[in-house]
Amino acid sequence: MSFTDEAQSDVPLLSEKHSGIPPFLLEKARKAKVGVFETRTKPKATRNRLPVIPHGIEEQVFVDALGELGKQLGTENVERNDKPLRDGWYMEHPNTHDLMAVVDEEELVPSAMVYPGSTEEVQQVVLWANKYHIPIFPISMGRNLGYGGAAPRVRGSVLVDLGRRMNKILDISSQDYTCLVEPGVSFFALYEAVREKGYDHLWVDVPDVGGGSIIGNTVDRGVGYTPYGDHWACHSGLEVVLPTGEVIRTGMGALPGNNTWQTFPYGFGPYADGIFSQSNFGIVTKMGMTLMPNPGGYESFMYTFQKEEDLDQVIEIIRPLRIGNILENVAQLRHVTQTIAARGQPRSDFYKGEGTIPDDVVHSIVSTYPIGDHSWVYYGMSYGPPHIRRYKLDIIDAEFKKVPGARRIDPATLPADEYFWARDRIAAGIPDIQELRWVNWMPNGAHIAFSPVSPIRGADAKKLFELAKRRHDEFGIDLFPAFCVGLREMHLIVELVYDRADPQKRQDVLSCLRHLVDDAAACGYGEYRTHLVLMDQVAGTYNWNDGALMKFHEKLKDALDPNGIMAPGRCGIWPKQYRGRGWEMTKTSGENTQGDGIASPSQ
Repeated sequence: MSFTDEAQSDVPLLSEKHSGIPPFLLEKARKAKVGVFETRTKPKATRNRLPVIPHGIEEQVFVDALGELGKQLGTENVERNDKPLRDGWYMEHPNTHDLMAVVDEEELVPSAMVYPGSTEEVQQVVLWANKYHIPIFPISMGRNLGYGGAAPRVRGSVLVDLGRRMNKILDISSQDYTCLVEPGVSFFALYEAVREKGYDHLWVDVPDVGGGSIIGNTVDRGVGYTPYGDHWACHSGLEVVLPTGEVIRTGMGALPGNNTWQTFPYGFGPYADGIFSQSNFGIVTKMGMTLMPNPGGYESFMYTFQKEEDLDQVIEIIRPLRIGNILENVAQLRHVTQTIAARGQPRSDFYKGEGTIPDDVVHSIVSTYPIGDHSWVYYGMSYGPPHIRRYKLDIIDAEFKKVPGARRIDPATLPADEYFWARDRIAAGIPDIQELRWVNWMPNGAHIAFSPVSPIRGADAKKLFELAKRRHDEFGIDLFPAFCVGLREMHLIVELVYDRADPQKRQDVLSCLRHLVDDAAACGYGEYRTHLVLMDQVAGTYNWNDGALMKFHEKLKDALDPNGIMAPGRCGIWPKQYRGRGWEMTKTSGENTQGDGIASPSQ
């Protein structure tokens, strides 16, 4: 497909493809696609691609092994990664590489993609990988953009794309408020299924963009924005294929004939689910999830705060309200730069100079917007019948207006395309696609996140904001911070937006992030989630007691995955065959993604 054809092709519908868009969002998706391709200057890949082969495997052995797997899965479900790399965009994303690459796009690519259609076929893939000592890298749908997308950590791994054929909603219980899904079920798909069944009493908690896999988002500990926003806390029961091919069910799923797999997550004995979250200890093929009851009404609200220095006071106000559940959903306090970028216009529309966009330019722009000039904006939602909402909203209003210059924005004054309405829908469990418009800030827009966790304290928010601002100024990168406040902790999510076609911009972003990770760790703040190329560095910051936690993870890895075939390097956990061979990527190691081979099976 040519670049022009790619840009002009229509967005696939959910009825046509498991990763498609629901009809009610089609026009918005079409406009989003136009915005993406209008800012794309990266030429279509034309380089002559050499065959990608797993480390330590002879090419003919690999070809024969793929042929053997093709006989088991069907030849149409085994595909070499030998065609030109095509980036696509969020709704038509690749599984051949990272759409938002921060290193050269050829570095983190699979040798082949395989598409199992059942748990039994996943077992076959795993047993095949063990037979030939070929590394595999499972994905649910590959939309973990900003964290590596569909790319494997080890070049030449065989990508196990679960979502293409394993995308069934196995159960929705209208009585228990639960569901059971396969890896290819997106938040879009579950929302549509609940609507089609007429289950108005059920809500689906959704993340910022609804096209991702429910399982993929949950096992990576992603979040949504209703009171059920902690997705990992809301899951119940896993089916997992272990690295040696056995299948287990966790929690009540281990009891034959049980009827509580999705309602009671623990079962009896040690709680095993945790080792399959942010790990490489197994492939999750089924997962249960709790659904939120319709609260009987909801009302979004938004406050703006005028000065950056208000941050300390605002966070101090938020903490007791959030802990006391007066602020009920994941609180979002966003910086003014995001107000501008969220409109989807390129930076060059506002400023063409070098370095970060000046504050006076930012405030001059935003002062013309319906919500007016500000430095911080809070997006929230109150749930329940009108009299319940009014009680809580009056408390919130009185507290926020203790900040000089604070204003509550009347939603009736906002146009239909104002970003506020996207937050309104998401906090009401209605998936959207508007969030990634801010990636258009740069040509060939890509993003990668700095995401430390801290207490909900004004002093901590101020320290992290100043730390991020200092490094962004140093590297000339515009700062897009948002504080997402849970019940007793707070994530600072800083999205670094860059031109992925510019090697220097990629290097600047990666250097900035490596400094930020170490800066934050020195102050006691750790990342909760990170990109593939930063996983070793982030894992290395969790080094209390001479790295005792990583040593424990390595013991688990060696016991569960003796041949080291399952997603080597994911979350900084390397099989013994890779350790001490230069695979780890840190601030001091340089940006070489590939180590010095692997130990042979006999070593």
